[in-house]
Amino acid sequence: QPLTARARKFANKIHGRLGVSVKLHDERLSTVEARAGLFEHGGFRALNKGSVDSASAVIILESYFEQGY
Repeated sequence: QPLTARARKFANKIHGRLGVSVKLHDERLSTVEARAGLFEHGGFRALNKGSVDSASAVIILESYFEQGY
């Protein structure tokens, strides 16, 4: 995917310029998981963009910690 290649290139630039280790994470399914969880707890009313984005961010962060970084 073009966007994936751009993200990798950006991560490589950060690593090269700052010497910081960059961990990449595939977050494509986080939105699907977030929407399913929100719908389960609140129906369609819970599916606003802010709630979905926030829940997706939580899922990504939890996944990061589960991998032991």
